[in-house]
Amino acid sequence: MLTLGNMFVLMVLATICAWLWHNHGLREKALDKVKQHCAKLDLELLDENVAFKRLRLARDAQGRKRLARVYDFEFTVTGEQRHPGTITQFGAHAAIIELAPYPFEIKTAPPSAEIIEMSQWRQEHKRWRP
Repeated sequence: MLTLGNMFVLMVLATICAWLWHNHGLREKALDKVKQHCAKLDLELLDENVAFKRLRLARDAQGRKRLARVYDFEFTVTGEQRHPGTITQFGAHAAIIELAPYPFEIKTAPPSAEIIEMSQWRQEHKRWRP
């Protein structure tokens, strides 16, 4: 027979399960944001994972204190060293992605134009002079 006490325990268990399911979905959204950010910066996300670190109060863009979830992850540039990073989320919205300092190469574009002599250019672009 189902008593009021049993119903209360079942409701508490259902609430805990729903909260865990919701947190898993938020973790997946954080993982997607980190993957996009790493791809944009040409970094490799290690372990394809973000790990929950803590819940804390943090200020959002409007300066209000809100409950934020903080996740840790690791990335690499060269494949040799691991560098830490964090993502802070307010609900389903990523607020801040912070990366530890890491080495990077400055990519220079190959020269797109030829170097020509000034005298040659003047000959080709000669104007009529009186």
